[in-house]
Amino acid sequence: MEIHVRKTGSDLAAGTAQESLLTISEAARRAMPGDTVIVHAGTYREWVDPRRGGRDELRRITYTTAPGEHVIIKGSEELTDWEEGEDGLWSTVLDNSLFGDFNPYREVVAGDWLVRPVGTDAPQHLGEVYLDGTALREVRDLDELRRAPALPEIVDDWTGVQVAPAGGPVPGTWLAVVDEATTTITVNLGGRSPREALLEANVRRSVFYPRTHQIDYITVRGFELAHAATPWAPPTGDQPGLIGPNWARGWIIEDNHIHDAKCSAVSLGKEGSTGDNYSTTRKDRSGYQYQLESVFAGLELGWSKEKVGSHVVRRNLIHDCGQNAVVGHMGCAFSTIEDNEIHSISARRAFYGHEIAGIKLHAAIDTRIAHNHVHGCSLGIWLDWETQGTRVTRNVLHDNSRDLFVEVSHGPYVVDSNVFASPASIETLSQGGAYVANLVLGTVRAETVPDRSTPYHLPHSTKVAGVSVVFGGDDRFIGNIFGPGTRAPAYARPHSALSAHGHGTVAYDGCPANWDEYLSRIEMEAGDHGRYNSVRQVVIIRDNVYLGGARGYAQEDRPGRIDDGAARVEADGDGCVSVIIDLPEGEELPILAPVNAQDLGHVRMAGLPFTAPDGSPVCLSPDLIGNERPDETWIPGPLAEVGDGRICVWDTDQVLGAEGRTAP
Repeated sequence: MEIHVRKTGSDLAAGTAQESLLTISEAARRAMPGDTVIVHAGTYREWVDPRRGGRDELRRITYTTAPGEHVIIKGSEELTDWEEGEDGLWSTVLDNSLFGDFNPYREVVAGDWLVRPVGTDAPQHLGEVYLDGTALREVRDLDELRRAPALPEIVDDWTGVQVAPAGGPVPGTWLAVVDEATTTITVNLGGRSPREALLEANVRRSVFYPRTHQIDYITVRGFELAHAATPWAPPTGDQPGLIGPNWARGWIIEDNHIHDAKCSAVSLGKEGSTGDNYSTTRKDRSGYQYQLESVFAGLELGWSKEKVGSHVVRRNLIHDCGQNAVVGHMGCAFSTIEDNEIHSISARRAFYGHEIAGIKLHAAIDTRIAHNHVHGCSLGIWLDWETQGTRVTRNVLHDNSRDLFVEVSHGPYVVDSNVFASPASIETLSQGGAYVANLVLGTVRAETVPDRSTPYHLPHSTKVAGVSVVFGGDDRFIGNIFGPGTRAPAYARPHSALSAHGHGTVAYDGCPANWDEYLSRIEMEAGDHGRYNSVRQVVIIRDNVYLGGARGYAQEDRPGRIDDGAARVEADGDGCVSVIIDLPEGEELPILAPVNAQDLGHVRMAGLPFTAPDGSPVCLSPDLIGNERPDETWIPGPLAEVGDGRICVWDTDQVLGAEGRTAP
């Protein structure tokens, strides 16, 4: 059955093409498994809270736009009733009934691992004000509001790299004052009148998000989704997004343009009943301890492949969010995130915390992150806790402060055929990873974590098999190309005693190269577990190529060195990103034996081999642009062949369509 929605309809109508409904929310109230909700052109200002989901893959409830029509769903309302005051400031007064029981100008960005607002001790509120689609900057008081709008340069707290908020000076600032009856918003637009522009303000927490659990098998396709007052979303808290399934199974979020979530855009779960920022509110135990408990609480709530996860997020353009483009803890397991363009996440540095990245996932068991373009973010991809069976493949990351961070996980996980071109390319505070056939132009950092035990699982399952700290090592680097293509970060944060970074695999110097060497370092008289605590694990590092000043692991087998070689990434502004590999005349990349799952062995702590979600050996033959690597001409790096040295590795028009590049 089709249910039609259009701006000229009525919620008392039949919902047919001739007698359409007025709101998507009314369509969601009526939709049954197997139905398709078709939304016609216009801007819909509402929170779509589906009452029910589909039954299975063949009986989904699908929400889609009418062919060729542009549909926007916003969590904001237009502000029109402005009064001019002194010093060029303008104010509007909103009745608090507009917000219901959630006033984002009273609620602040707060929770576990939120460190501080940048440049001020004043809290940031969940509300946001937009001038012609661009978010303005919140200020702390009238004195600051009267000053000319501007943003300072900021130093990234982790790497020490100086960054400038995206876009330079902001077009305006705002201040909200809330009392029992009203909310007054005052803006400084630098002399511009709000009566001659579109001013909007967030009033809803989410745009398309069920309040209840197990609203399964929903597809959301083809919309522009914007302006949500989403709260801070740590792994120990409720994680509502602008759009997401809450705690459910089998959503497909595809071909959408998603932007301007205060914190997170697409949320793939965790939810509040498994713990909601208890470290911050109770102050009695660490966030780490509460996160460990949340895993077991999730299992009690039904965290399993049969009930939660297995979502698909594909071909979306996601940008201008304060915390994440995609976030998830537990609910992201068994999911696929592919063919998305993600940019300008935490680019404004409005607030800071340790849960910010383009894609930030905890417990991404058997999750596949494939062929995404991630750029202009404070951190590209952050996989934290229980990265097991996870595959990061064929992605292009550049112009981030940091590209890939894998934290306190035990594997097995695979990172293959990617481009990492930011100053800090790979950071691993984990073990059990396989890095194969990547182009790595920034630094590689490796660090032990002796004070946080985290879970590992039975193969391809949420069931916990054990817990372990991170001893360091137990990683594989095979057939990658390393180059000093970007400025090296200073790493301002303190490290553990066993921490190193540099261009290439030099961070693994000191790790044993084989099992016999590892056993020779174990002091048996040190006791049952103490004998292992200070000994890094075996690494498999071979057949990598080092360009320019990049350096390899001291015990590497068959390293290749091209001192005068170089590589870089270029974005042309028209949606094409190219990899350029410059080799001296007469120099070629070496031919390697094909790399397969058997070459990767098994990880030490979980005791598991590298297998696909179906249990078959992981296949590493597809290259960055989808070509198969011929066995007889397998070369290092993410491409099956380098041709004349310049290859387009991401084309927005091909992946998202021309409208993806030109979307506002």
